[in-house]
Amino acid sequence: MPVFVILTTLTDEGAKTLKNKPERIKEVDEELCNKYGIKILAQYALMGPYDFLNIVEAPDNDTILKMAIELNARGTIRTLTMPAFDIDTLIKDLKELPS
Repeated sequence: MPVFVILTTLTDEGAKTLKNKPERIKEVDEELCNKYGIKILAQYALMGPYDFLNIVEAPDNDTILKMAIELNARGTIRTLTMPAFDIDTLIKDLKELPS
């Protein structure tokens, strides 16, 4: 499955929710896995301009797009989602390019 990196920032409402109910993070994880068929490979809290880093597998671009739209529509977070590519596959593909 394709891999995606999701950087997340909390809105004011999201920060309140997290403070009052920190377990909400795991509830959302479970909900997204069940609803969209994604797999969370890694998840980190960050310090800096982003609050969280998630690395996920998703069936396809459409699935990750729908998930991101739903999450952003809730008003508690804003996301930046990027596809990620395996380095070994990249090297193999580059070697196959015509000279």
